[in-house]
Amino acid sequence: MTTRRTFVKLAAGAGGALGVGGVSALHAAAPVRYSPLQHVERARRQLDILILGGTGFTGPHQVRYALARGHRLTLLNRGQREVEWPGEVEELTADRNVPGSVQQALGDREWDVCIDNPTTLPHWVRDAGEVLKDRVGQYVFISTISVYSDNSVPGMDEETALAVYEGEDPLKETMETFRSSRGRLYGPLKAAAEREAEKWFPERTTVIRPGLIVGPGDQSDRFTYWPVRIDRGGEVLAPGTGEDPTQIIDARDLAEWTIRMVEERHTGIYNATGKPRSMAELLYGVRAVTTSDVTFTWVPQEFLAEQQVRGWSDMPVWVPSEPDNAGWARVSITRALERGLTFRPLAPTAADTLAWFGTLPAERQSEVLAGIEPEREREVLAAWKSRSGTSRGA
Repeated sequence: MTTRRTFVKLAAGAGGALGVGGVSALHAAAPVRYSPLQHVERARRQLDILILGGTGFTGPHQVRYALARGHRLTLLNRGQREVEWPGEVEELTADRNVPGSVQQALGDREWDVCIDNPTTLPHWVRDAGEVLKDRVGQYVFISTISVYSDNSVPGMDEETALAVYEGEDPLKETMETFRSSRGRLYGPLKAAAEREAEKWFPERTTVIRPGLIVGPGDQSDRFTYWPVRIDRGGEVLAPGTGEDPTQIIDARDLAEWTIRMVEERHTGIYNATGKPRSMAELLYGVRAVTTSDVTFTWVPQEFLAEQQVRGWSDMPVWVPSEPDNAGWARVSITRALERGLTFRPLAPTAADTLAWFGTLPAERQSEVLAGIEPEREREVLAAWKSRSGTSRGA
C-alpha cells in the first residue's frame, strides 16, 4: 500500500498544477460571476487588502466576503481568468515567474494587508517581500499541513518539526524543478517559503496551514468525487471499515476566517483544517443531501491494496491506516479554534459542491479528475463479493 508520504506528493502535484497553470484551462471561456453575499455584518474598520492570486479556488471566497465586510480590494495575478465581482475590485497583472513583474505592477503603493494565496516557490515570497516589506502592515501566507515531516503521531500542532529541504538552494527552485519532483518538494518548499515570509515581515506574518480544502469551485475533484458519485446512485465502493479519520475544510470557511484574522490583526502560525470525522460520517453525510438510491459496500484496505486501488487518488479523502499514518487527519486545530475558526455543516458543503459541479460544461462533468473509474469500481466490487461471499452494501 502506498505510504502517507506518497499521498502528500500526489496531493501536492494535483494542487500545484491547478494553482500554477491549470485552473484557467479547466474553466469555461465565459466570465465567472460571483453574486454578493447576504446578511454579512460590516467590519468595524475598512482595510485596504492586496490579494496575490484571488481568482483560483479560495481567493474568490475571500474577495466576496471581504467586499461584504466593506473592505477595499486589489488583486494581483496573471489575468488569465475573467471574473465578474459583486463589487468594486481593482485588478493588477503580473507573472511572479518574471523578474521585476511584481515591482512594476505594484509600484510604490501601500496596503494594510497582503494575503498570499498561490505561492509554490520561496523566491515568490522573497520578490514580494522586497517590494512590500515597508508597504503592508500584515502579510498572510497560505501554507499547508504538508510542511510537517512526521505524520506518525496524532495531534500534530504548530510546533511539530517541519520537512527539511535537501537541495542546494530553495530560492533557486523553479516551476520546472517543482513539477519534475512530482510533489517531493511541495512540503519542503512551503516550509522554506514560510521562513522567507518571517524574514521579510518579522512579527507581521500570519501563516495559515490548511488541510484538504473542499467545496464549490474545487477543480481537483478530491472531495467532489463523493457527492457526484453518490448522487449517481447504485452500489458505491467505500474504503476501509468506515472508522478511518478524515479532516476537510470548506473553502468558504477558510476564506472567511482568513479575512476575520486580518481584521483582528492576528499573527502567528495556525493549522486550519476541519474537525476529525470518520469516513463513514463523511459518506453518509453526503448521502443525506441526495435523493439517490445508494448503498455503500465497505471493502477492507488489504483487499483494496491487492486490487491496486489507491487511497487518496482512487478513493479520495481516504488514506489507509498504517503506523506512519497515525497522525493523518488528526491534526490539532486548537489554536485556530481559539482565534475563531468556525465550520458550516457538511450538508451545505456537499450540496453546494454538487450544485456547482452541475454548472460546469458537459465535457468537464464527464471527466471527474479524481476517484475510481465506474467500470473499475464494478470490477473491484464483484471481486470482493466473490472473495467474501457478500451481496450488496448498506
